[in-house]
Amino acid sequence: MTNSVDRRTQAAQKRRRLTAAAARVLHEQGVERTTLAGIAREAGVPVGNVYYYFKTKDELVRAALGEHRDRLDELTAGLDRLPAPRDRLRALIEAWVSERETTARYGCPLGTLAAELGKRADGTPAAEAGAVIRRLMDWAAAQFRAWDVPDPDAHALTLVSAYQGMSLLAHALRDPAVMTREGARLLRWLDSLRAGPGVSP
Repeated sequence: MTNSVDRRTQAAQKRRRLTAAAARVLHEQGVERTTLAGIAREAGVPVGNVYYYFKTKDELVRAALGEHRDRLDELTAGLDRLPAPRDRLRALIEAWVSERETTARYGCPLGTLAAELGKRADGTPAAEAGAVIRRLMDWAAAQFRAWDVPDPDAHALTLVSAYQGMSLLAHALRDPAVMTREGARLLRWLDSLRAGPGVSP
């Protein structure tokens, strides 16, 4: 019984390593350049073992999207411990800016993957990527709603659109300072908002 439990634990840990490695490698190399062998190497797992857990690259892509969803949930759960919605939104922006070096080199982990998947004939993985982005927008809208800012969904769209835009430009220009400058602008925008009527987006 103990050996069976140990084997299941080891298998779960190996799958987890492969999933985390897939998220990293797909972010750094893109879908087309990523190979199962490369992911196995990154995870420290024999390449033959990858096929035991994931039969195709698309299965690994979906697993990587699940990893991004879990990381987002972990981030927002931490932010939810802050006392006020504006504090949570400010901390989200600061978290984005803290990743500026990686973003300038590789782009937004989820945004670049969603854009690449969106060009493929099979739209299912792209739809799953969109669902994770929607999850972020829903969380942001909930913060604006709790803050009593009018039209919280529009404000969430503005915030997430700004993040994707600054990530794209930082990556295209290979300039992390774009994230710093635009992050500061977003923080000023947040500070300018007031709850109740008359809030401008």
